[in-house]
Amino acid sequence: MAMQKPQQQRGRGGKPREASEYDQRVVDLARVTRVTEGGKRMSFRACIVVGNKKGLVGFAIAKGADVQGAIGKAKRRAEKMVMPVPIKNGTIPHAIAAKFKAARILLKPAPTGSGVIAGGAVRIVLEMAGIPNVSGKMLGSSNKLNNVQATMRALQILQQSSWKKRIKTKNA
Repeated sequence: MAMQKPQQQRGRGGKPREASEYDQRVVDLARVTRVTEGGKRMSFRACIVVGNKKGLVGFAIAKGADVQGAIGKAKRRAEKMVMPVPIKNGTIPHAIAAKFKAARILLKPAPTGSGVIAGGAVRIVLEMAGIPNVSGKMLGSSNKLNNVQATMRALQILQQSSWKKRIKTKNA
């Protein structure tokens, strides 16, 4: 029996990929076209929301030559943009409204056992954040990308208000 050679790593980097600690959901995947001098150039745009379902969530939009490239690029960007979300008694601390362009989002705390009551893109963000009981409403726009960004702004405002409360209690 001949001795086997150790397998060599191929490709760039040589490091094995480690599993991500975040789950991902595709919010929007679109084929976009750019008109150039020689004709039309097609690419794909992906909007991805990542989260650990325990209070961390992030999102990103990226373009790529193919679908997998766009999704991979968006996922890497989203993992860099992860932010904590305050969860109090299984819901958000208080009601919040946020706006991004024409999209307005209203999030309210919900009683235990009611689940995530929200539609479309808002639901995906709240589920990835790991908020078990919350009620959300999209007002104004039905654009998925703008609704995701408005939801992230609302969660960011919640995070900032929880920091302000902590600072006030430390100083008092």
